[in-house]
Amino acid sequence: QVQLVESGGGLVQAGGSLRLSCAASGFTFSSYGMGWFRQAPGKEREFVAAITWSGGSTNYADSVKGRFTISRDNAKKTVYLQMNSLKPEDTAVYYCARGAIFSVPNPSAPASYLYWGQGTQVTVSS
Repeated sequence: QVQLVESGGGLVQAGGSLRLSCAASGFTFSSYGMGWFRQAPGKEREFVAAITWSGGSTNYADSVKGRFTISRDNAKKTVYLQMNSLKPEDTAVYYCARGAIFSVPNPSAPASYLYWGQGTQVTVSS
């Protein structure tokens, strides 16, 4: 069965960095677009970044553009989210998700993703 397992979250001071990983199994990872979302307490889940099957195209939310980088290693079946210059407003549970085959037609919409990981907590202190 499809499994997505996030790791790498934690507590960091504002201005710091973290790298999240999402290990995938149970499907042909190299054929699917992937995405990262986040959800803060009391808020809706929001799009962070997405990447196509080959890594050749990426999308970012305006709030993270220039600070976060999504990447993937198809040999390791893992998608990453490098987060730099973290801000307190980046505090949330971060989820990775599997999109459609090859790319995600509407990458910012949660409904475009069928499978989700359990999430990893990121807390940025001021």
